[in-house]
Amino acid sequence: MSVDTVRVAMGARAYDVRIGQGLIGRAGAEIAPILSRPKVWVITEETVAGLHLAALHAGLAAEGVEMEALSLPPGEATKSWQYLTRVVEWLLEQKVERRDMVVAFGGGVIGDLVGFAAAILRRGVRFVQVPTSLLAQVDSSVGGKTGINTRHGKNLVGAFHQPALVLADIDVLGTLAARDFLAGYGEVMKYGLLGDAAFFAWLEANGPALAAGDIGLRQQAVRHAVQMKADIVARDETEQGERALLNLGHTFCHALEAATDYSDRLLHGEGVAIGCALAFDLSARMGLCAQEEPSRVRAHLTNMKMKRDLTDIAGELPNTDGLLELMAQDKKVVDGHLRLILAHGIGEAFVTADVPSDLLRGVLSDALSARG
Repeated sequence: MSVDTVRVAMGARAYDVRIGQGLIGRAGAEIAPILSRPKVWVITEETVAGLHLAALHAGLAAEGVEMEALSLPPGEATKSWQYLTRVVEWLLEQKVERRDMVVAFGGGVIGDLVGFAAAILRRGVRFVQVPTSLLAQVDSSVGGKTGINTRHGKNLVGAFHQPALVLADIDVLGTLAARDFLAGYGEVMKYGLLGDAAFFAWLEANGPALAAGDIGLRQQAVRHAVQMKADIVARDETEQGERALLNLGHTFCHALEAATDYSDRLLHGEGVAIGCALAFDLSARMGLCAQEEPSRVRAHLTNMKMKRDLTDIAGELPNTDGLLELMAQDKKVVDGHLRLILAHGIGEAFVTADVPSDLLRGVLSDALSARG
């Protein structure tokens, strides 16, 4: 199968996202042309290391590129001050220079953490993203958003730091657990909901086969999502306007992640899927879109065997006031007003701060009440 290239047009900081099979095995050929010396420093996590680090090492060595590697524990808790310090100190111990290349090899947690470390090390060293999860391939590896979580909330400390290259190897998606793949699919679906009704319809027709392992469909979906994100990022790198649309579902999601202590009770992409459903509920309640639209979103989630409601989250959740307080910590709060991404329909999302508090409260209260 051929490799697709999506160019992220960032002027002097433009870079390619390469999408296809076998890219880890040919990582040396892909990365060597942009190295200042034939060596890279790879930060990964233990699960990915066990599955794929040997293949990356071999792919680099085939082109004479040396590799040093640091492996961290898996999970959202790794995206923290503690591990940021560990990564930065390790890179300093390794005498990594500003012109050297750091490689983030893992899912969204590793990509965000390592990208932030690269942003602040020596005031900015170069890095390559090699995303190994569907979520990271279609979302977090592209666009230069990096950061960590704190006890105050998700992604509240970070920087914009664009990678030099992204290698999205479709083959590695076959090693994901079904739950992790479907969590990533929550971000894929988001692109159709926010700005491409035809893509959402394509997903409705092809999603189950894509989830079942069809490589061609997976590559098509990743390429389309990456192209959508690349186009938006090129127009609005630092999220002053249009890029905020990419956060459809995320304000609800981030509150739910905080409420579940960033644990495996709720994966990020699962929270995005539930958040998108809630955003469409609120849009319909405000009279912005037809009542059938939220039903269509949930029907697709049901067809994909994904989480779609607060009833699908195990364990206790805060009450309505508690969730509203967590939402108020979101980065999209401006001058004390919560900005939400709502929709006039599938493929027609927009940003607004004009959300009646009683309607938002009603959506959350009803969703919590359904839990019994």
